[in-house]
Amino acid sequence: MSTMKIKKGDTVKVIAGKDKDKEGKVISVDPKNGKVVVEGVNMITKHEKPSAANQNGGIVQKEAPLDISNVMYLHKGKVTRVGFKMEKDKKVRFAKTTGDVID
Repeated sequence: MSTMKIKKGDTVKVIAGKDKDKEGKVISVDPKNGKVVVEGVNMITKHEKPSAANQNGGIVQKEAPLDISNVMYLHKGKVTRVGFKMEKDKKVRFAKTTGDVID
């Protein structure tokens, strides 16, 4: 896959699937598999054994990865596509709807 247009810490909106129209912050990005984990979205139930981190074990709710094609970047409350452009001698991301530089 080419360069990722979504990065850790970005606010995104889910555009497809069971959690459509939910918004959240990106917790992690897996560029090799094209997946993102979004805070509070695509929650699954896992049965965990007791461990050092979780003394009791039991049933735990956690976020599962979503395909990156199912999320869109949120810029000023609206979804937008993300592009790349050269600014001076640095490659930056920009919002295609407004043309504003993201980072």
